[in-house]
Amino acid sequence: MSKITGTGLEEIGVPGQSFLRESLTSCTDPLKAIEEFQLENGILLPSLRQMLPLLDLHGVRRLDFHTSVLEELRDRLVAHINEIGQKEGKENERKLKEMLSKSFPLVKVKALRPVVMCILRNTSHIDDKYLRILVRDKELYDDTDTEVKRQIWKDNQSLFGDEVSPLLTRYIREKENVLFDHNNLTNLFFAPSPKVRRQGEVVQKLAHMIGTSIKLYDMVLQFLRTLFLRTRNVHYCTLRAELLMALHDLEVQDIISVDPCHKFTWCLDACIREKNVDIKRSRELQGFLDSIRRGHEQVLGDLSMTLCDPYAINFLATSAMKILQHLINNESLPRENTVLILLLRMLALGLSAWVMIDSQEFKEPKLDSQVVTKFLPALMSLMVDDQVRQVNSKLPPDERESAITIIEHSGPPPDACQAYVQESSVASIIAMYYTLHTAKHRDKVGLMRVLGALANCHSDRAFEDPFLHFLVSLLIHMGDEFAAEDFCTVIFDEFFCAGLASGLAENVIRHVLKLLWYVYPKLPPARLHTLIKVLQPNSQHNDSVHTLYETIQEKIGSQQEPPMIPENLDYLESPLMSVPMPTPAPL
Repeated sequence: MSKITGTGLEEIGVPGQSFLRESLTSCTDPLKAIEEFQLENGILLPSLRQMLPLLDLHGVRRLDFHTSVLEELRDRLVAHINEIGQKEGKENERKLKEMLSKSFPLVKVKALRPVVMCILRNTSHIDDKYLRILVRDKELYDDTDTEVKRQIWKDNQSLFGDEVSPLLTRYIREKENVLFDHNNLTNLFFAPSPKVRRQGEVVQKLAHMIGTSIKLYDMVLQFLRTLFLRTRNVHYCTLRAELLMALHDLEVQDIISVDPCHKFTWCLDACIREKNVDIKRSRELQGFLDSIRRGHEQVLGDLSMTLCDPYAINFLATSAMKILQHLINNESLPRENTVLILLLRMLALGLSAWVMIDSQEFKEPKLDSQVVTKFLPALMSLMVDDQVRQVNSKLPPDERESAITIIEHSGPPPDACQAYVQESSVASIIAMYYTLHTAKHRDKVGLMRVLGALANCHSDRAFEDPFLHFLVSLLIHMGDEFAAEDFCTVIFDEFFCAGLASGLAENVIRHVLKLLWYVYPKLPPARLHTLIKVLQPNSQHNDSVHTLYETIQEKIGSQQEPPMIPENLDYLESPLMSVPMPTPAPL
């Protein structure tokens, strides 16, 4: 079956266009030829012929009558085929293949195409001769069910890529829309639970396209690795984890039983959902990392992508901050807490994802011991300083500490903090999340102490979109502080200006413009004038940046009031909870 000509009716022994054309051109009485054709090919029920004139009297066209009968019979046939398809057994497979052989020539008849497509959909293995015809004809391909397309895609990666590519583009756009939406103060990036996120239309559609096919799943993973490598966009890492967990929810055992990352991702997903890593799960996670055998190190590439997901980074860093607070309360050292060491180890693996996949050297990065022995104690001393200063500020004046001690509690961060933030991505992430904590609690001095140190953080981590999105959302609630020049100096001159000089300048502009959208009335006029000048986009920036910039200019020029800001900060979850963690047992 190399091709289908005409409607395919002649191929199954039913008179069609060619027969009718020949009958009309070779006869002497065309009307009589048409009548004979109608008698021979109409519905062959003697009792029905007596009723047709009655339909004529009611103005019902013969075409409408025959079409309604066709639709009814077609629907019943489709239902019957679906019943056969639901039953297992060689006999049912044989019936479907026989029906497919007889009916496929009619696939170009639109009225009958649903029957052919239904047979195809219920056939577990379709011969290539049918698939080739479907691929060559765009109309037929577009009408083909996903169940059938899966069999086409398995041997046609470029065609599958064409179908998947728009979904991946849409997924990235949806993530960026949340991160950059200047009107969004409540639907924040980290707010949705893992379960809600993977119920998204794109993830569900990809899962449906893959079905139970390991080959198609592997193709999607390869697309995600390639795009992550090409763009460094961490949202592809998120999609890798969400897709696997969506297939887990659907209980697609054919895939989840062979994906070596499944158990690890499932355990991590449960921790993120519960916002806690307990002893049992920490043992499971560590056991998985420790059990990677020689010769199977490549699994670290996919594991690192799972841990590079911003939601995973957020969870690991948040959990580490909780443990640090617990250690302060109990006067313990970071090196003694095995769960903390595990969290830092996973952070190091996630933050090395791009380098590992790019170099194809699948080796877990060694966690710098001095991050644990020097950086974290220095950060903890900074945290204690901030807590002492806050407690001191609430005491009556005669009970407060001396001015000298207060100055010590408001000076620059310890040298070790600043040094390791520049040298280590793990240290940078921990410092960034402490910065978020100070902003959540509107601790102006604490924020000013630590934010400036992030300007030179390792790999420009502090200028990545998820962090800036969260930071700006918190800074908006500190609007009154922007009236002070010393606060503006740290926020804009020491921090954001460093970001404008980095490779992420366009994204930094968008986040700062969002901040201005809400706080510009609080800024000193000279500061506002300077910022508007510095933030002016150029021809290389995309249209959305230009549009937002022009809108803000108009807003400032007309002296419009900024949008309302929610008073309650409960929707902005603090990365550092006040409730102490239970003491972890040794692993």
